[in-house]
Amino acid sequence: MPHNLIARARRDTIPIAVVAATNVVAWLRKLPKAQRNWLTQSGFTGKNDSSALLPNARGGVERAIFVTDKDSDLWSWSGLAAALPKASYRLEGRLAKATANDAALGWGLAAYEFTRYRKAKLDRPELVWPANADRAAVRHTLDATTLVRDLINTPAEDMGPSQLASAARSLGRRFGARTRVIAGDALLKANYPMIHTVGRASDDAPRLIDMRWGSRGPRVTLVGKGVCFDTGGLDLKPAAGMLRMKKDMGGAAHVLGLASMIMATKLPIRLRILIGAVENAVAGNAYRPWDVLATRKGITVENANTDAEGRLVLGDCLAEASRDKPDLLLDYATLTGASRVAVGIELAALYCNDDALAKDLEKHANAAADPLWRLPLHKPYRRMLDSKVADISSASEGGFAGGITAALFLQEFVDDDVPWAHFDIMAWNTTTRPGRPEGGDAQAMRAAFALISERFGG
Repeated sequence: MPHNLIARARRDTIPIAVVAATNVVAWLRKLPKAQRNWLTQSGFTGKNDSSALLPNARGGVERAIFVTDKDSDLWSWSGLAAALPKASYRLEGRLAKATANDAALGWGLAAYEFTRYRKAKLDRPELVWPANADRAAVRHTLDATTLVRDLINTPAEDMGPSQLASAARSLGRRFGARTRVIAGDALLKANYPMIHTVGRASDDAPRLIDMRWGSRGPRVTLVGKGVCFDTGGLDLKPAAGMLRMKKDMGGAAHVLGLASMIMATKLPIRLRILIGAVENAVAGNAYRPWDVLATRKGITVENANTDAEGRLVLGDCLAEASRDKPDLLLDYATLTGASRVAVGIELAALYCNDDALAKDLEKHANAAADPLWRLPLHKPYRRMLDSKVADISSASEGGFAGGITAALFLQEFVDDDVPWAHFDIMAWNTTTRPGRPEGGDAQAMRAAFALISERFGG
């Protein structure tokens, strides 16, 4: 996927003046009268994130102006890339490193297009790498985001459990990671019973994907929900609810994207990635409501609803992850509609058992324009998961606090002494905005990478 960032200026490269919103009036005074009149008559406002082209005496473009202030972020630069006509551009002056990185990243994200099944239609402008940008860091982030988007956007026919496992193996080979895949009935022998139960009705057998990278340093484990398509099982979804369910492996895509950033940067950690890859299908051997399931943790689960399958798959993965006593455990999942009702589609809902970890994640989310919002692991709601026949029910009745009770269910599989954060994400843009086209997208991935880099980067 081209990121439209080029190494050097050409003879026809157009300069972009980056002007603070507070300095626009003074900057305009220095322009020739003809250019000031052009800006006025073409509707240039001078407000934050506004831009315009300035003509030269020959009727061509002499330069562009882009107005920024303290509220500008990488998406502001995506907006600029989407607004300018196709040409080669360079930024005037030397930006602060963080701003230069935002400019390059925002520009690159604006060039994304999913082209597996058709030719590219976008014709975005190019940007000369800003002088102070960390090119490697920006490239790693663009590559990871592209990976996440492409995996989610690929329909289930071409991204079932077997193809997701192949994508993980490919990533592992690229960085020298060791990838083990346990498939089908072998999951029962290896004691991953919930992953097997959820995925056994599909022709594409369920899988546990286990990738390891790094031999020394702190342990960081990433767990992803890999439900490659979710029919709802016997509690079948209506057509409208099933429409976007190719994105239900978005959590798996996120941990692979985050892993690619960690491995590309060569952070000094021991990284492990665990993904339960399944298709929640309907067949004669599909699991049923009120079935009692065995688990890797050793507790029993009464299945309340076959459309609450993601937490079952995650439960086995989290139980295995806790055995290593990682210094940090993160999981990503497109888990509940309740969290979408609570925070909408643009925020990742964060549930966390460690206040310091949650605070740090919020700090990095704000700095990276990668928003999240913490919701409580309200312990009294654990009673809503009580079962009369098993150790725990997979879901509460009535739907109240659905995101919280789902997170509390997951917490049952995480050891108390393991710092853990759970991201309940949408992983999908329902409309197109600059740098964020309609379709699959990464949420809380850049924030998590910044936290991991800060805590364990050496």
